[in-house]
Amino acid sequence: MEVPTTAREGTGSVTIADLCARAAHRYGDRPAIRHKADGDWRDVTYAELGAIVEEIGRGLIALGLQPGERVAILCETRPEWTYADFAITSAGGVVVPIYPTNSPQECQWVAGDSGSVMIVCENADQVAKIEQVRDALPALRRIIVIDPPDGATATGAVTLDEAREHGRSVDPSELATRTAAVRPEDPFTFMYTSGTTGPPKGCVLTHGNYRSVLNMVIARGALQGDEEELVYLFLPLAHAFALIVQLGAIDMGVTIAYYGGDRTRIIGELMEVKPTYLPSVPRIFEKLYTLAQQQLSPEELELIRTVGGQIQDRTVRGEPVPDELRERFEPVAQKAEFVRGLFGGRLREAVTGAAPIAPEILEFFWGCGIPVMEGYGMTETATVATASTPLEHRFGSVGRPLPGVEVKVAEDGELLIRGANIFRGYHGNADASFGAVRDGWLHTGDIGRIDEDGYVYITGRKKDIIITSGGKNITPANLENDLQQSPWVSHAFMHGDRRPYPVMLITLDPETIVPWAQSQGIEDTSLEALARHEKVRELIRREVDRVNARYAQVEQVKKFAILDHDFSQETGELTPTLKVKRNVVNEKYKHLLDELYASP
Repeated sequence: MEVPTTAREGTGSVTIADLCARAAHRYGDRPAIRHKADGDWRDVTYAELGAIVEEIGRGLIALGLQPGERVAILCETRPEWTYADFAITSAGGVVVPIYPTNSPQECQWVAGDSGSVMIVCENADQVAKIEQVRDALPALRRIIVIDPPDGATATGAVTLDEAREHGRSVDPSELATRTAAVRPEDPFTFMYTSGTTGPPKGCVLTHGNYRSVLNMVIARGALQGDEEELVYLFLPLAHAFALIVQLGAIDMGVTIAYYGGDRTRIIGELMEVKPTYLPSVPRIFEKLYTLAQQQLSPEELELIRTVGGQIQDRTVRGEPVPDELRERFEPVAQKAEFVRGLFGGRLREAVTGAAPIAPEILEFFWGCGIPVMEGYGMTETATVATASTPLEHRFGSVGRPLPGVEVKVAEDGELLIRGANIFRGYHGNADASFGAVRDGWLHTGDIGRIDEDGYVYITGRKKDIIITSGGKNITPANLENDLQQSPWVSHAFMHGDRRPYPVMLITLDPETIVPWAQSQGIEDTSLEALARHEKVRELIRREVDRVNARYAQVEQVKKFAILDHDFSQETGELTPTLKVKRNVVNEKYKHLLDELYASP
């Protein structure tokens, strides 16, 4: 099927509500979705996708969904997430993604704060979370289950298949009327993101926000609108990064291969589906780099980075590659091919975001012939604001602003962004300081610089948000404050920026821990001795476990160390107002933090 010119320019839609229906009409029997079922990869065509989404959308109307009402999705990345997403949108509803790893209390906050009237749950485990907190969700009228267990699951619950059945009784014109009534300024999604303090805030993002950023991404040339293009998607669709990739792929008629649900199989599945485009967080590239390092000597790594990099530079510019460069690269050519094979052998481009990545990793993959391009954005920018391209990039930079996006640096070094992709504010939280929009400029909370050629560099953060190497945003103050409520703990300090998981430094409260130790028959009650005592470690471990249980697994502290002294102004860890100086603690205890990650 020939790709219409408009596929390269966007569908012409002014909202997201009719994006799926337009794609179904345009691309017909082209594969839209590839997913694993009973060990085999199976395809769903665009025509089939459109029919499924229409039936579910009509089903939501039959179940009582009104325009503008919110519907949450609590589910792993899989085709049904996409079906539900487009169905909610086409029926005039607002999508509220919830991370499938969230705890019941976190699910309660997102569903409750958004006023969700329905929630689409993946399975019995996710339903159980909602049932646990349902009394605190007065607006919730219906639970829809994708994979129902045997027997009843929840009061008023229906299966996704049953919702489709209900939809067949609704006149298709009613859904079409709902879709046509959606305006660019109407909310498309409430996407919850961590703030500097307190619970997550719901970014209100409109249809116009996402339609504009889709047009920007298409103009940038991220995806190729042809039948050979295939995206492998394993990122959580509750994250803005995965959402924009999904929307762009459907808009362009591209096939999306959803991972099979087992994250340990991602590399194996890459080799099976052979994607041409791969969105990922740095952690996957870091793992593949580590795997490659085991096959290469330091000299070979350097040869790939330098000589391979020069070859790739010339190749993307369309320049001839001198024989001398090819000869120098020949000793590592097969090993570079092995690395390309880890990605399936067809990869045209990969994109990394959501967290920083080491430039040397990008340089290595570039030298292997695998462009891994960095971009930058936030949930508040409808995912993305700047992007690199194979032809225009500088490693260490997050690229140039997308067409229609303006970026500048404030006097204090904060990065400011303006454009049609900037969100409408936080739901029910107009006074939120982070992400404030003043005179059209979003104050990002990130410190950056812009070079003479317009490339943007992120150099730090004003906000105390930890971003793990897996791309998860974590607010350390939440868990720290919870743990500091323990009678035995004086200070709790979370570390984990650019690391695979959070760890914590803990100081003991001498006024409470010493009497407790005496009651346990511990003779040496100095803080130095207590910090090493097994009974104390077990006591603190129980406190950490108790607090961890309130949070999603990716936010939980995996290891901790007990210091043999408390933080103080005199030793430099605290400000005069007794706030912890994060940079000082990270630097002062770097050796101890490194040991926590190095130990089994």
